[in-house]
Amino acid sequence: MTDAQTSPDSDDSLCTQVRVFYEDTDASGVVYHANYLKYMERARTLWLEARGGSHRVLASEQGIAFTLADANIMFRSPARLDDTLDVSATVVERRRVRIVFAQEIHCEGRLLIKARFTVACVRLSDFKPRALPAVLLKEIE
Repeated sequence: MTDAQTSPDSDDSLCTQVRVFYEDTDASGVVYHANYLKYMERARTLWLEARGGSHRVLASEQGIAFTLADANIMFRSPARLDDTLDVSATVVERRRVRIVFAQEIHCEGRLLIKARFTVACVRLSDFKPRALPAVLLKEIE
């Protein structure tokens, strides 16, 4: 899975493209359901990087990480081998320790996946909730 292109749509949104490879599919040539989670995780990571953040830097310099707290996924239509998918991530809610993303995956304008993910900021030492870093809050407010 490679990123064909990535573009921030607004301060709260990002869209990236991924191509479906053989390794992403099952025997019928349809994307295996767990791979959609990877595509959406990649979009959230690119969203963070587009705002000057990095999982590695947050972990090493601030001792924090983001962990998935809640996921809601609606599968509407399958993606297939060699499809180019548009994967979006949009912030719909911000709290002291968490960010809620609405995400969609489209192929040629057709909605395949609609999802909502809540990620929580935690200390790496004990995985207890920690307030979002000020530098990140500044970027998303």
